[in-house]
Parts: sequence; C-alpha cells; structure tokens
Amino acid sequence: TSGSAFTGSSPAAVTWTLDSREVLFLWNPPGVAGRTLWRVGRNDSVPVRLLDASRTASVSAFVPTPDGDAIVFMQDGELWRVARAGGAPVKLSGEASGAGGFSQMQLSPDGSQLAFLRDGDLWLMPLNTGAASRVTNVSVPAIGTVPLGTYFRLDAEIGSATWGGGPSFQWSPDSRTIAVHYVDRRGVPVFSMPYYLNDTVLLNRVRRGAPGDPNEVRKIGLIDVASRDLRFVELPDSGSTRIVTYAWSSRGELLIDRETDDAIVRTLTLVTPGAPSAPLAPRTLYTDRRETRIYNDVTSVWSADGRSVLLTSDLDDRYRVYRVTPGDSVPVPLSTAEADVAGAAIPRAGTRSIDYVSTAPRPSERHVWRMRADGTAARQLTTMAGAHNPEVSPDGQTVALISSNDVTPNELYLLDTRPGARERRVTRSTPELFAEVPWVSGKYVQFPSATDNSTLHARILLPPNMDTTKQYPVLFGPAYSNTVRNRWGGLYGMLQQFLAIERDYIIVQVDVRGSTGYGREFREQFLMDWGGRDLEDIETAVNYMKSLSYVDPNRFGIWGSSYGGTLTVYALLTKPGLFQAGVAGAAATDPLFFGSDDVAIVRRPQSHPATFERGALQYAGNLRDHLLLIHGMQDDVVPISTNIKLAEELMRLGKDFDFAFAPAATHGWTQRPYYARYLLNKLVAHFDRYLGSGARAR
Repeated sequence: TSGSAFTGSSPAAVTWTLDSREVLFLWNPPGVAGRTLWRVGRNDSVPVRLLDASRTASVSAFVPTPDGDAIVFMQDGELWRVARAGGAPVKLSGEASGAGGFSQMQLSPDGSQLAFLRDGDLWLMPLNTGAASRVTNVSVPAIGTVPLGTYFRLDAEIGSATWGGGPSFQWSPDSRTIAVHYVDRRGVPVFSMPYYLNDTVLLNRVRRGAPGDPNEVRKIGLIDVASRDLRFVELPDSGSTRIVTYAWSSRGELLIDRETDDAIVRTLTLVTPGAPSAPLAPRTLYTDRRETRIYNDVTSVWSADGRSVLLTSDLDDRYRVYRVTPGDSVPVPLSTAEADVAGAAIPRAGTRSIDYVSTAPRPSERHVWRMRADGTAARQLTTMAGAHNPEVSPDGQTVALISSNDVTPNELYLLDTRPGARERRVTRSTPELFAEVPWVSGKYVQFPSATDNSTLHARILLPPNMDTTKQYPVLFGPAYSNTVRNRWGGLYGMLQQFLAIERDYIIVQVDVRGSTGYGREFREQFLMDWGGRDLEDIETAVNYMKSLSYVDPNRFGIWGSSYGGTLTVYALLTKPGLFQAGVAGAAATDPLFFGSDDVAIVRRPQSHPATFERGALQYAGNLRDHLLLIHGMQDDVVPISTNIKLAEELMRLGKDFDFAFAPAATHGWTQRPYYARYLLNKLVAHFDRYLGSGARAR
C-alpha cells in the first residue's frame, strides 16, 4: 500500500555544483531502501554513488561547498563531509553533531560556516572547528502532548509557517547577515482532540484557528553574524499576512514578498541591512489588490543582475512573469498571455534568458520554457509529455529534470538547452515488477459546460481489455481541483490503476472551478462557492460520460479526500441520484471549522456570514445513495467532530450510511501503511458492493 514495491525510491534534492559540471541528488536503485548521495556529470547518463554501500542509513540532507571540492551531508542524525570525487567521509566533530534535530542546513556563500535549524532556533557551526553554537533563543515549546498532525508545532520558532512554503532562513551574499522567518503562534486559539491509544485517554491540544480567528504572527528578522543580534523587519498586519517568499539580491538587498491570508492584497518590500545598530527602513516596491482572489500561486525572484524583480502574478487573465524595477509603478509582462506560469521564474545572467514552467501547450502538462530577458523569443525546452520540475545549471546550458507522466513515476533526466536537444534519462528507480503491470495512460478529453460557455477538461482511464459492446461502471475520483494532469499520481494514482486494471472501472477526473490553466474567471468562480459551480461541472462530466455507449448510466460513484471528500458529501446530499455511491475521506463539511488558511476561499464569518451557513448538516435529509465516511481521529486539519455531528444527524433521520475511522490517523489518513490497507480496502469494497465491478451486457 505504500507503493514502494512498485516505484522504488525516486530521486530527490537535485542540486547543481557551482561549476555546472555535475548534478548531485539523493536516490537509490531498485531494491535498496532509502536514499543516499549520487552524482552524474552534465554530459553523462550513468549516475555514480558517492558513499560506500556499507553506509546503509538514508542521507536526509546535503549541501556542496562553494569551492565545489566537498559535500556536507546529514546521515543518521550526524554531520559528515565527503570529497566530491568520493572516498571515506569525515565526521564533523562538535557538541551538536549526533544530537539530532537538524534541518534545512545551508553553507555560507564564503564556505566558512554551516547554518542549520535545531529545535526551533538557528545554529551556526564553523566548518574548520565543528563547534556549533546557538544563535537565536526564540523557540517556545509546543503545548500539545501527542506529536501528530499539521498544527502540532512549536509555539514560537525560526521555521516555516503552518501553511506556506518559502525558506526558513537565507544567507546574504556577503555572508554577514542571515534573514530568518519567525513564527509566533501564542495568540492562536487552542483546539483539543482526544487521543485514545494511551493507557488513559489524553486530551491533546494544538494551536488551531478557523476563518476569522487570530492567526500566527509571521515576520522576517535579520541576524548580524558577527554580533549575533536579531532585528525584526516590522511590517503591518503580521498576524494576517503570510510571507510568500524572501530573497537576497546579488547586490545585498532583501526582497520580502507578502500576501494577506485572504489573498486580496500582495505587497513587495525591500530592506537593506545597514549597520547592525541602525534601524531597519523597509521600502515598498510594489502592491496590488483584488477582492476576488482565491488561493494564489504567486511568488517572486530577483533578476540575474539584482536590479529588478521578476513576479509570478495573476494581474491578467493568466499567471504570468512580470518585471518590476524600483521606481516603476506598473509591472511589465514578459511571458505569454495564453498560458499560466507555475512557480518562480529562473533567470540566468550568462545566457541573458529566463526559464519558467508553463501550462503551454496544454493545461494537462507542465513544460519548461525559455525566453529572452525582455520576454521575446519564447521556446519550449522539454519534449517529453508529462510534468517537469526543472533545476537549471548555473551557466544555463543544461536542465536537470524530475519528470513523470501517467505511467512513469518521477525520474531524473538531463536536457541540454540547445534547440533540438532531447531529454536523457539518468535514473531507473522501478523494479522489474513495475514493467509487468499493464499501466493505463490517461485519455484527455474536452466538452462544453452545461452552465456557461466554459470548456471543461477531463482525464479518463479505461480498463485495458475493455469490450465496447458492454457497459462499465464509472468512478469519479479522487475528486479535487487541478486533477487533470499527465503525471504520476502516487498512492491514489495506483489505486486508480488498480480499479481500472483489476476491477474494470472507468476512472474519471475533471478540472472543476478553482483549477488553474483555464483563465482567471474560471479559477476565481470557486470563491465562496464550494459545492456549487464545481459540482455543476462534475454533473456536466457525468452527463458526458453517460453519452458514451460503453458506460452504464446506473453505476456511477465518486470519491475523494479533504476538499474531494467535501465534493463527495455535497454531491450525494445536494444532487441525490447523480451518483449511486460515494466515499468521502476527511471531508470538510462545516465551514465554521475550516482551517485558518481557508479564508482564501471562504473569507471570514464576520464579513461574509452567508458563506458559513452552508454546512452539510442541513442537507442530511436528502441522502438516498450509499455513503461511506472515512476519517482519521487525529485529523486537526478537518476535525473528525464535524463528521461525527453529520453522522449523528444521519442516524437521527434514519439514514443508512457507513463510517470507517483510524485511531491515530491525521488528515493524511493513508500515511501509515496499515491504515491505508484497511481504509482503501473499505473504499474498494464499498464500490464493489453498491456498483458492482466489471462490465455488464447491454
């Protein structure tokens, strides 16, 4: 159920050496557990293992030294150093080595010191002595007693926000200053959940807010490395604004990209460290506001010369790359207006070009493109169908790719950027067993929406030996936004394949409102309308499938987890008869208990009370189809109490349904193999019971 028997250990942490001659990465070949250090030359396709095979423990992190001669890595809770050419590793001595708790290590640009996080604070360790020391003293212990879930976090720390990415710290280019991301959760409400696997029941507590509650405070601080002094960049609304990202320019200026939790206002700020004793004077580079935004896939990066900022933003109908130069009031669009950019632009000084990932030429894939610095002469670099995650060499001449498609898990490829070049595969992670499975490629179709002039996109998996003279049951799922993608789907993807190959179900996913790749209006119609127009899109897709002669119109099922579970519950309760069976995992059925980040789709009860009156409880009387609820009892993202209340109401009304739970599962209820095995078997059995797998004569 973990999938490792089929997929092996896919490559991860792809990193170029500064001279662009080699790629370093974590990986292991089929049949070898975990991941260790490997390297491959830019013109090669055969990877070389850096560490002796006797070192069986997984490498959890690594960083090459700036001179390119060595690699510092973490293995089994200890820090080591190994020559880039290989050989015997040398253990780094010092009081911190072997103590555990390390994460997110970075070497200073001058190569003299290693910075890392430990227990919520920043530590420094000179490489020549190995004597680590604690730099900050801001961490505050967590209030919980059971270390499970998304919201089990330190009360205060140098680290990431509960929701949101970005680095936890960043060295300045001169190695004199470290920018840190500070989070203080002590003002967030306390949420309690019982934990039953102790000798006596524990009432576990976490800091968890709902829409409208106080959120965690998120700030950027600057540490002067010489004096160890920490100064915070004081910006407004730090308790309701997330740090999208922050980065140093090559000229030593810090960019802070912020967006309000409701996604309405975005602001870019510049800070120059100055003298350690001088007050910080942040300057606004750019700000924009739009009331209709939802979850926002925005970010930013400095241009190669450090004189301007490249935004990924939604100022037009599509996510595009824009250039903002200090003093300008209007961003200049660079990438095309016909497709969406995914993630940050990748500028390269030597090539005077900008690389980026785009939905062009089709929204079901993610390809790497290159354009000139002024946005002209854009051309597609990647040639293989699928989804590509690039790491561009410092000289811009080669791209390392982690790529996958419907039937191929993530593998490492190298691609020269000259016109006409094609990808060279480096890793082969899957065992021979993988090739014996008749994996099904997706069929990508389009059809008109029944509610407006939109075109809907769907991905369909057909049983490999389908007899078109018969009729087959159809399963929609896992339902969610942004699902129509030619990429490896992990555990859920393998479940889809099993249902198609072994149980003869037709599998369907549709990109509903809120999905990226179809324009801003289509995406933002999801705002405060979950279980609304997105369900209308699913109903359109159901009717499209019913128009196919080999589809049984009376055997339709739907399933999903989290928001996909929400779609499942609302489909069965607000459109009875559309599906004959549904499985809802971790379904968010009460907007009053949505997460603190969900203000980006529902806003707040103080300002939009009608949105919070759309809980599923009021529709419970409509249930006539077969519903299975699945939930982890330690789910702090979508508390199980909300679906226990729904179950109580269904019982009160005399409705027939099923409920499966896992005692220590969190929001990711398939994370433990034995939970995944038990609950996914329940899912398959539910559909087999009420829909009947396999084809039937017409």
